[in-house]
Amino acid sequence: MRVLIAEQDHPLYARLLGEAAPDLEVLTSGDSAELSRLAADCPVWLGQPDLLATLLRQGHQPQWLQSTWAGITPLLADGLPRDYRLTRAVGIFGQVMAEFVLTYMLGHEREVLARLVSQVERKWDNRMGQSLAGRAALIVGTGDIGQSVAEFLVPFGVKVYGIASTAREQAPFIEVAGLDQLGRLVGEADYVINLLPNTPNTHDLYDAALFKQFKPTGLFINVGRGVAVVDADLVEALKEGHLAGAVIDVCRQEPLPQRHPFWTAWGLLLTGHSSAPTSPSMMVELFVQNVRAFQAKQALRGEVDFERGY
Repeated sequence: MRVLIAEQDHPLYARLLGEAAPDLEVLTSGDSAELSRLAADCPVWLGQPDLLATLLRQGHQPQWLQSTWAGITPLLADGLPRDYRLTRAVGIFGQVMAEFVLTYMLGHEREVLARLVSQVERKWDNRMGQSLAGRAALIVGTGDIGQSVAEFLVPFGVKVYGIASTAREQAPFIEVAGLDQLGRLVGEADYVINLLPNTPNTHDLYDAALFKQFKPTGLFINVGRGVAVVDADLVEALKEGHLAGAVIDVCRQEPLPQRHPFWTAWGLLLTGHSSAPTSPSMMVELFVQNVRAFQAKQALRGEVDFERGY
């Protein structure tokens, strides 16, 4: 079976895939014209959605496409075909995302940024830090990654609550409510962690009205999608003290324009879409599992429902 790889680091992926599944014929190139030529007669694609969307626009189409990203927004653009099987990266981002979230939660409790300011000002800062024990975290989006984040937080004594498309019981969450309960739960959370995908239902959720319901001591962490947040409303909410701070990893436009208000917003930390880099070795392991399932005509992990958008 022929597999086309369209990735920035395509030589590494080709080597790893060759070692893990030597029976596959791996095709790849760093030249866009050559990549397009190879795509014309290749039934399976592996790679990053932005590069693969370009191939789809050129009229090429696979039987099955494996994204190396958890998000597949570029592949859902208007005018692109949807009559092929699409799988997204699942099961490989949980720990690294949880580590990111924990980093900034602990940093918030220990007031790391304020201590750095004190050091720059040569002020002895002997304030006592706080603990995560007993804090409440609301994880908005309790899928594969949200589940992992919750499992990492529990040993720290954090009470975890969740928001999903519909209410359900899901361990270790104390409660998983539907999206219509977001306003109620943000007011009870010390940490609100957005992990929602980019769908029509998740645009502009975090607006002025919702931010007014946050705890004034709460921290908002957005590692989902930038379109979920009304940028100007977040900046104003921070200025008015409706929440204590925000860690923004994802933005509507990336890189962020130089004149965007996020750069200078008080209490807002930008982390440049760095929360969960893809591990090539883990990605290849997932892909090979799906290759074997594809060959055996079995269910694929992370298969996307085009109607839902994830």
